[in-house]
Amino acid sequence: MASKGLYKRWNVWWICYVGVDGKTRRETTRTENYREAQALLIKRKQGVLDGKEPEVKRIKSYCFFELKDEYLKWAERQKSYKSKKGFVEQLCKEFGNLPLRNFGTRLVDQFVTKRLEQGNKPATVNRIMATLKHMFSKAVEWEMVEEETLKRIRRVKLLKENNKRSRFLEEEECQILIDSAEPHLKPILITALNTGMRKTEILTLTWDNVDLKHGFILLNVTKNDERREIPVNETMRQMLVNLPRRLDVHYLFFDAVSGKRYIDVKTSFHTACRRAKIRDFRFHDLRHTFASHLVMAGVDIMTVKELLGHKTLAMTLRYAHLAPSHKSKAVEMLDIKGRNQTYFTVTSQVGSKTTKKALNNNAKCLNFLHGPPGTRTPNLLIKSQLLCQLS
Repeated sequence: MASKGLYKRWNVWWICYVGVDGKTRRETTRTENYREAQALLIKRKQGVLDGKEPEVKRIKSYCFFELKDEYLKWAERQKSYKSKKGFVEQLCKEFGNLPLRNFGTRLVDQFVTKRLEQGNKPATVNRIMATLKHMFSKAVEWEMVEEETLKRIRRVKLLKENNKRSRFLEEEECQILIDSAEPHLKPILITALNTGMRKTEILTLTWDNVDLKHGFILLNVTKNDERREIPVNETMRQMLVNLPRRLDVHYLFFDAVSGKRYIDVKTSFHTACRRAKIRDFRFHDLRHTFASHLVMAGVDIMTVKELLGHKTLAMTLRYAHLAPSHKSKAVEMLDIKGRNQTYFTVTSQVGSKTTKKALNNNAKCLNFLHGPPGTRTPNLLIKSQLLCQLS
């Protein structure tokens, strides 16, 4: 456990102490070794007791372009490199040669307002802001700027997002979309609608991922870096059996001329949607369609979560509201139960005693009226009482 005045930022130890002038000093030790960091902290505190202000290393002035070059070199190892590179390029267009020390809360707030006025959605602005904050976190770690600059940027809060989409297709629309698609797109649509896989997962599928003998598709590389097994239904099985194959191509979906896998199917997908007269629909909404159809079919939410590969249940619960009619039917079961538990009272007189008998549902009542074979049926007076209650 870290002692007072020692804390970790990422994997590097930092020290915190009060200088001769009474101001708090924070300094990186540039080491991951706890004992080395503790020794430096003791040295700094001893210097303060002796009345000596420790020599602080001066950081030269860097501009945003220089940080961009270093950051993109580091980001190449990440899966999200392509999207991050796009965000960094947008930030460079805005800030360019601006020195890193000149960044402040007001400047960044103005940038956020400008992007919103240009029509960017809160989610898009948040992704850009997250990239900017991480760039400055690395800049502090790389000693390209002081930590105070990072604190000013972190004061800018992320925007509230509302990205939940409930757009999905009915079964008839799914078939119309498949019929309207080009031949190369049809098997891709069938895969999306029957497995709920993401577009990248589908387009990078190889025959090594498919096990028709045991009836599943195994995904080794997913968005969450977790292996996922997806069962193959009969529709998928028939499609895979009839799918054209080439010995020199490992991918399921590839261009017949070049033999290379499809990188994207955006143009052909939009064309199919236009032919099918389906508006406001994205390829990712096929995944929503898969999930919503499962929920409407009565599949429990935990099973849907596992099939979609969500890490948290909160991500899957967005589909719970897509089947309101099924919830209504569930509540109506209480009415049916209540009707079956209606009590009918029968009064009969035997000698000088009067007795009452309660029949708790229609079936028992009718059975009592007519009586099972070989039994005595009630008299006319009791029959008339029950018929009056049933009416």
